[in-house]
Amino acid sequence: SLCHQPHHVKLRKFLHHRGFSSTLLQPALFTGTTSYIPGQLIISLPESCLLTTSTVLHSYLGPYIKSWKPRLSPLLALCIFLVCERHRGEASDWFPYINVLPTVYTCPAYFSDDVMALLPASVRRRALEQREAVKEMHSSNQEFFRSLQPVLSQPTADVLTYEALRWAWCSVNTRTVFMSHASSSFLSGPDNYALAPFLDLLNHRPDVQVKAGFNDATRCYEIRSVSGTLRYQQAFINYGSHDNQQLLLEYGFVTTANPHSVVYVDTGKPLHKPQHTFIHVHRCVLLQNLDVQSQSGSVSLSGECWKAVLLGQLVCEESEQWSVQMAKSLCQRLLQDTCSALDKVCAHVHEFNSAPVLQHIT
Repeated sequence: SLCHQPHHVKLRKFLHHRGFSSTLLQPALFTGTTSYIPGQLIISLPESCLLTTSTVLHSYLGPYIKSWKPRLSPLLALCIFLVCERHRGEASDWFPYINVLPTVYTCPAYFSDDVMALLPASVRRRALEQREAVKEMHSSNQEFFRSLQPVLSQPTADVLTYEALRWAWCSVNTRTVFMSHASSSFLSGPDNYALAPFLDLLNHRPDVQVKAGFNDATRCYEIRSVSGTLRYQQAFINYGSHDNQQLLLEYGFVTTANPHSVVYVDTGKPLHKPQHTFIHVHRCVLLQNLDVQSQSGSVSLSGECWKAVLLGQLVCEESEQWSVQMAKSLCQRLLQDTCSALDKVCAHVHEFNSAPVLQHIT
């Protein structure tokens, strides 16, 4: 248990003052995974504990954001607020929460070029896009950053750095819960973010079922167990039906025995070296021009047989069995390559895996 550690004690006091108390959960460290009573309310976090764009607009940053044109995105507003609040240190009302956030993340935005090179092609593309998106967010908002000098004790260039914005972006991207908000005339774009202190210590497991959402009657964000959890074991929730590539890109981790695993296919490339290709076998891709032929160990994709099988048309039993077996073998071969690549990436970031999580205690 980590509930005795000073920063977690301060977090619990901070949340208690805002109306939250939990006798079911406490922060702890786990090295493995295990399986509440089905239907039990796991956690109910009052609205006052949630950090949203409403929090930002009602803060000292509000006047600057409201008067700025063009309008900021909700994501950027939350990122700037986190950076500024971290800069304020213990003077910040949100310091007990910010103090328990990770100082670094294992998302692609943090990947070095060496780690990027380990990723299969299509995931590497998306990982590079993520890294570039954060860089562009920082470089394109310098003028607004400078406008915040009156509320900062140091030069804006020293506070709102790329590294600081990257940390805030990953904090929002990996730790927010989905919560729809009424659109604000002071912000641009959809606003579905809510940072949820303490609740965000709940880890993902693909086979766990929960019901989660904001309860308008209680004005709390609630998570209710569907499958149950054993006492004194780690409590899990489900982030959604994500394959490991998506989990890595969005949250910076992968899971073992993921039932949502898929194989990504880069079309337009010969599959002579499947380890260089990330495959996603999907009907719309296969229908483009697929047939599998064994040619001295290589695989090519073309022809009508696949189209007939995938469209459910009548083919002879031999052709159907051959097509299914070939597709299965191809997917397994390339899925193994994918898993191998992801394992290598995880090996580079394993030191970040011992993060505090929530334990079921009653």
